[in-house]
Amino acid sequence: MEVLSLVQRVSAHPDSRCWFVSWNPAGTLLASCGGDKAIRIWAREGDSWICKGTLEDGHQRTVRKVAWSPCGNYLASASFDATTCIWKKKNDGFESLTVLEGHENEVKCVAWASSGNLLATCSRDKSVWVWEVDEEDDYECVTVINSHTQDVKHIVWHPNQELLASASYDNNICIYKEEDDDWECCATLKGHTSTVWSLCFDAAGKRLASCSDDCTVKIWKEYSSENTQGKGLCSPDSSWKCVCTLSGYHGRTVYHVDWCSLTGALATACGDDAVRVFKEENTSDPDQPVFFLAAQVTKAHSQDVNCVAWNPKEAGLLASCSDDGEIAIWQLH
Repeated sequence: MEVLSLVQRVSAHPDSRCWFVSWNPAGTLLASCGGDKAIRIWAREGDSWICKGTLEDGHQRTVRKVAWSPCGNYLASASFDATTCIWKKKNDGFESLTVLEGHENEVKCVAWASSGNLLATCSRDKSVWVWEVDEEDDYECVTVINSHTQDVKHIVWHPNQELLASASYDNNICIYKEEDDDWECCATLKGHTSTVWSLCFDAAGKRLASCSDDCTVKIWKEYSSENTQGKGLCSPDSSWKCVCTLSGYHGRTVYHVDWCSLTGALATACGDDAVRVFKEENTSDPDQPVFFLAAQVTKAHSQDVNCVAWNPKEAGLLASCSDDGEIAIWQLH
C-alpha cells in the first residue's frame, strides 16, 4: 500500500467548520471557506503553507463552497445567505466584484465551466441556475432548472464540454446540456440509496464518480448507440450506467470525491474522519473497472472530513479540510 504522509496541518477556520478547499489552476494558491463566513487564501512560503489573505464581509452566513475561474483571476463563493459572491484578483489581494442573488435558500455549490463564460449555482431550493458571463464581467442568469425534488448538494462541469452534472438529497444525479438556447436535463442517474453529496469527472470526461450518504462511491460511464457516436456526450439515444461501486471501505457518509487529473487517483473525504485514496487496476476492463484502496489515513482529522482536493500541477499533493476547522496537506508516496 502507498503512504499518504502529512506535510502540514493548519488551523484554517478556528472555532468553526472548514467546509471546502479549492486549488487555483496554477496550483500555487489554496482557497478555504468555513462557518466563520470567511474565505482564506493560502500560499507556500518555503516548506510551509501560510495565510496570505482573508476575504470577509462578502457573506452574512456560512460560506459553503469556493471555486476558481479557469483563468485563475476570479474566485466564486457560495453561501448559506442565499448569495454567490464573485471576487476579482487585484494586485496581491481580492476585491468583491459582484453578488449574484436569486436563490430562495442556501447556495450549496458554485462551479465554472472550462470556457470561463458560464457559471452554475445550486441550492436548497432544489434548483440549478446557469449564469452567463460577458467581457464586462456582467453575470446574467440564462436558465433555472428544476429537475431535482430535493436540496441540490453539488454541481460539476465536464472538463471540456458544456455539460453540467448535479447531485441531490433526492438520491439522484442529473446531467444537463444546452438544447435550442435552453438548458435541460438529458439524463438522470439512479443507483445511490441515499443523498448524493459530491461528483467529479475524470480528466478525459469519459466517466463520472459520485459519493453518497449510503457509504459508497460509484463510477458511471456513458454508452452511446451506433447512431449517436461522435455527437458528443448526452446524445438522445445514449445512456449512463454504473460500471463500478466501491463499498465496504467507508464507515460513514462519503462527503466528497476528487479525481486527480495527473495520476487518475481517486480521493474521498468521509464522515468517519478518514481520507482514502483509490487507484484503478491497469488490467481492468474499461466496462468493468476495478479500483483498489491504495492509501488511507484513518484519523486524518478529529472530526468529519468535508473535502479533498488534488493539486492540479503537483502529482500526489492533496489538501483536505474538516469540521475541526483545520486544513491538512498530504503527499502520496
